[in-house]
Amino acid sequence: MLLALGQRRAALARIDRLLAHRVDDSHALATQAHLMVELGDRPAAHRILQRLVALQPAVAAGWFNLGFVCEELGLLEQAEAAFVQATEIDPRFDRAWYGLAISLIRQCRFDEAMAALHRNTELQPMSPHGWYQLAWVHVERQEPEEAARIICHLRGFEPKVAAQLSRETGLATAQA
Repeated sequence: MLLALGQRRAALARIDRLLAHRVDDSHALATQAHLMVELGDRPAAHRILQRLVALQPAVAAGWFNLGFVCEELGLLEQAEAAFVQATEIDPRFDRAWYGLAISLIRQCRFDEAMAALHRNTELQPMSPHGWYQLAWVHVERQEPEEAARIICHLRGFEPKVAAQLSRETGLATAQA
């Protein structure tokens, strides 16, 4: 109820009291980590999520959330490892594939990022996010024709994203 009312600090205090009595409550830990992210305390969220995945190592969502926070903290190798763990637990976890790709891109590991983005776009073919990043990977790899092909593909279902990519990359493509 407190979260619905936007009272994050009060909700956090209630979660803290709950965890004082039930230290291994995974739902409470996940909520606590989420609140810490919302309140801007990513290091605390990182510590909480490490505890959560230690308690529930077979739950992909915990690993995904840990990867997300690690990526935001610039802990790219830890983010990569967490996203890999999430995709191994749930190979259909499209957001984990995307997160993995972003951490690989930030490490300039474009070939590996491309593989993760291909998996993401297979799982979510109508989401522009994976396609957008895939086009940029092709640009980084000096493959403008592949990036232009993706822009044309995006034009079919996300014309605004296609136009943005065209402007950002400087790649003019033929109108479909």
